[in-house]
Amino acid sequence: MLFTEVPLLDRFERAARAGFTSVELQFPYEAPAEAIHSRLVANRLTMVLHNLPAGDWAAGERGIACHPDRVEEFKAGVARAIHYAHTLGVTQLNCLAGKQPAGVDGDTARRVFVNNLRFAAAALKEAGLKLLIEPVNNYDIPGFWLNSTALALSVLDEVGADNAFLQYDVYHAQRYEGELAATLEKHLARIGHIQVADNPGRHEPGTGEINYNFLFTHLERIGYKGWVGCEYKPAGTTEAGLGWMK
Repeated sequence: MLFTEVPLLDRFERAARAGFTSVELQFPYEAPAEAIHSRLVANRLTMVLHNLPAGDWAAGERGIACHPDRVEEFKAGVARAIHYAHTLGVTQLNCLAGKQPAGVDGDTARRVFVNNLRFAAAALKEAGLKLLIEPVNNYDIPGFWLNSTALALSVLDEVGADNAFLQYDVYHAQRYEGELAATLEKHLARIGHIQVADNPGRHEPGTGEINYNFLFTHLERIGYKGWVGCEYKPAGTTEAGLGWMK
């Protein structure tokens, strides 16, 4: 993940100096939306994505959308995220399912997640926004409920919202299921955003086993028109690790 060692409001200048014209932000909520907007404008940056509120991240929570006892908190988070999105010019929001709560069976977690997504998709559609959901591998986050592309697509089918799409994280997909090129091509129309990192280590492209030269060419060939977000942990410093972009 780029520039996470830098205070939030200082990251935008660093991103611009590194040559980026667009950024995504995992969680913008630690700063006022207006303050972030000012930094975007000052650095001529577009923000393309952020997440819905996802519980207490520092305490190890990774989303609350499948938690039966936190539905009202989830709904309040949707409203807050829409406010930030409108202020920041963001057009799509990602929803993290979260870890399956202790004592809650899988069917209940799915029902709660689907109902929450229907609520979020309707609210986001009224606001002119897209909703994304992201599978996360269970090696890095044991117990994360939404852990595969197939499961995510089945959830989207059940939700039935035309503004809801898959966020395809190449790193998570490689760790849990592989078949990157075929999956991207088969489900291209349902993918709203792509994130990249290499494996092992979740470092920058070119540091591991994924053939990113092939994969980026493949995305062009199949006609992917969305954004590609750099959600990785630099092996060294952020700027030193950007050579792969050339």
